[in-house]
Amino acid sequence: MLPTEKLYLVSGGAGFIGSHLCERLLDNGHKVVCLDNFYPNYDPQVKWDNIKDCQKHPRFELVEADIRDAETIEDIFARYAFDAVFHLAALAGVRPSIQNPQLYADVNIMGTLNMLNAAKNSGVKRFIFASSSSIYGNNPSVPFSETDMVDNPISPYAATKKAGELLCHNYHHLYDLSIVCLRFFTVYGPRQRPDLAIHKFCELMQADQPIPVFGDGSSSRDYTYIDDIIDGVCASLAYTEEHTGYEIINLGRSNTVSLSQMISTLQEVMGRQAKIMRMPMQAGDVSHTFANVEKAQRLLSYDPKTTLKEGMINFVRWKAENYPI
Repeated sequence: MLPTEKLYLVSGGAGFIGSHLCERLLDNGHKVVCLDNFYPNYDPQVKWDNIKDCQKHPRFELVEADIRDAETIEDIFARYAFDAVFHLAALAGVRPSIQNPQLYADVNIMGTLNMLNAAKNSGVKRFIFASSSSIYGNNPSVPFSETDMVDNPISPYAATKKAGELLCHNYHHLYDLSIVCLRFFTVYGPRQRPDLAIHKFCELMQADQPIPVFGDGSSSRDYTYIDDIIDGVCASLAYTEEHTGYEIINLGRSNTVSLSQMISTLQEVMGRQAKIMRMPMQAGDVSHTFANVEKAQRLLSYDPKTTLKEGMINFVRWKAENYPI
C-alpha cells in the first residue's frame, strides 16, 4: 500500500482507467484531485457516472478544465501542492485520430506539454504518463519489448503517444523530473469506453444485432483487465518514490488472444450467439499486440492475474446492472 495522506492529480480522472485509479488512490488513504473536461467523444454522462461514487468521498475533488488551456493548468498547479501527477487525459482511439489528426495532436501533444510544464514550474517531481501499445505499430518482433524500435507508428494517435513519451524524456533530462511512461495493452473491464470492441460487441449482442468484425478474426490483442492495470499504475508511483529517472514500462497480461477467441469467450459468458458482419481491416489498426512484461515484473513486481473469461464475467455483470438494454 502507498503512503497515506498524499495529494495526487489524476488528469482524465473521469474516464475509464482514470476513474478506477481515483477510486484506488482514495481506498489507499490519499487525497485526489480529478481533472477532466468531459469531452464528448462519447456520452459525457458516462464519465459523470464513472465518478459518482468518488464524488461522495471527502478526499476527492473534481476540477473541470481542458489540458489545452495552459493558463488554467498553471493556475491549478499553483493552487495545490501535488505530490505526484498521473497524466491520463488524452483523446484515444486509432480510427478517430485518422479522421481528425490535428485535434489529436493538440490534445495529446500540446496538452501533455502543458501538464509537464506546469509540473516543472510548480516543483512537482513525480509524473506518471499513460502511453499506449499502439506505439509499437506492426512490430515484427513479439512479444513487444520496451527496447524495440518504435519509430514507425501507423496512426496519428500512436504518433501522439510517442511524442508524449519524448516530451517526458525531455523534461526528465532538463528538469530532473522522475517519470514513468506506461504502455497500456488493450485495457477492458467495468466502465470500458463504449467505443471499444468488448463493450460494443456486448451491447450489440444484447440487442440481437450483428457485430462488425474487421478482417478474418485472426488479429489479436493482449487484453488486460483494469484491476491489473491499476496495480501496475500504483506500483509505478511507488517506484518513483524510491528511484529517480525515466522509465518506459509495458503493462499487459502477456497473453495474446485472437479476435475470434475473444468473441467466443464473450458468447460463452453472455450465453448468446453473435451475428458476425465481416468488414475489411481498417487503416491504422495493428495486426497483433503482445506485451513483454519482464521489466514490469522486475521493477514493479507486476503480476497480472485476471483471465479474459473472469474479466469478461465482471464486465458483463457491470453492463447488465448499469446499462441494461
